[in-house]
Amino acid sequence: MESKESQFALPVDSEHKATVFHPFSLAAPHMRAFHLAWLSLFATFFSTFAIPPLLPIIREDLKLTDTDIGNAGIASFMGSIFSRLAMGTACDVFGPRIASATLSLLTVPIVFSACFISTPQSFIVLRFLIGFSLANFISNQFWMSSMFSGCVVGLANGVAAGWANVGAGATQLIMPLIFAFITSFNVPAFTAWRVAFVVPALFQAVTALMVLFYGQDLPDGNYKRRQRSSTKPRESVFKVLLHGLSNYRGWVLGLTYGYCFGVELTVDNIIAQYFYDRFNLNIETAGAIAASFGVVNFFSRPAGGVISDEMGRRFGIRGRLWSLWIVQTVAGLLCILLGRVNTLGASILVICAFSVFVQAASGLTFGVVPFVSKRSLGVISGMTGSGGTVGAVVTQLLLFSGSKYSKETSISLMGVMMIICSTPITFIYFPQWGGMFCGPSYDSDWVDEEYRLIE
Repeated sequence: MESKESQFALPVDSEHKATVFHPFSLAAPHMRAFHLAWLSLFATFFSTFAIPPLLPIIREDLKLTDTDIGNAGIASFMGSIFSRLAMGTACDVFGPRIASATLSLLTVPIVFSACFISTPQSFIVLRFLIGFSLANFISNQFWMSSMFSGCVVGLANGVAAGWANVGAGATQLIMPLIFAFITSFNVPAFTAWRVAFVVPALFQAVTALMVLFYGQDLPDGNYKRRQRSSTKPRESVFKVLLHGLSNYRGWVLGLTYGYCFGVELTVDNIIAQYFYDRFNLNIETAGAIAASFGVVNFFSRPAGGVISDEMGRRFGIRGRLWSLWIVQTVAGLLCILLGRVNTLGASILVICAFSVFVQAASGLTFGVVPFVSKRSLGVISGMTGSGGTVGAVVTQLLLFSGSKYSKETSISLMGVMMIICSTPITFIYFPQWGGMFCGPSYDSDWVDEEYRLIE
């Protein structure tokens, strides 16, 4: 009789998770899930960050002050803090396919409503509500951890999130081009920017429907089917949530992620306007420079996943933790430098180097997440992902919302915060694997899987 493993296009482990990662394959179910996951998250990043590159026009139309813009930036992240934590629990209970598609479809009308806002208050509310869609990042990472084995999960998580995060950079380049295309038909600028938002709304709707109809939660089927056939008792949502929230490693990774991915979100919000104002560039040029920061995600975040997996193979969890701390610290130093350089050419060079390290740190963080708790993987992913948006909110509030500091000084201070907030990584310890400075406290014969289940 044909074995179950032979029914998959890719080699799999005992849980039927793929042990190899072929990003240019469409093999079902593993690689199809990968492509649906990154593309749908790409669409939500594209929608969420479609506003910043058009801010010079929107600011004039809606009579926005710097305080309004800063508050809107904070609002865009606030919306995703609790939605990311809720998304983790939703993935644990309903599966990533339903959770992701539902959230994307619910936020599509909000993206469309950008066409009708007319006051600073409605602008802030709009950014708050659109920000909810960023919770799809959690379903993206959960889905990859459900489909790929530990030997390649860091790479899978890194590429799925990295390619998706390119959406934040692509929108910086594409939205000004869409705006320019519309105005070429003699459409007034204050009308053209509104019409431009039809594009991200339609894109997000299409990708959500693709996830819903073509996706599969697990290698062996969808969540409901597996739950009906499983002989194991199903745990309550409260227990799943409690086990995740009581694991201190999730909180440490949330703080770490807050000052790599959270910084990335903050930069996505401010960088186009920063170059536009500081170096007197036009909107297309400022958008192109800002796009370079996000587009680097195509390879930088996946590189973080590759480094995490390779260091894990060579040195175990200690290698994963050390590489995360080193890369994030270097990113912090480059962020400090970015605020100190005074010429356009030097700023472009530094921001390109900075983008590589800060995005690789994000990939390295989620190279550790799948090993924290199998039982509450969604909750741990949600805690970590929520940490990213909390970090963005705190940074935007302290440094870029009516701050007494110039933007250059604020960027350097953001780098200092990155270095400080990476130090708690040294406290992460796994009894069966060890930590950065200590070896394991259990015998090597101790079963890893049992630990992950009771955590």
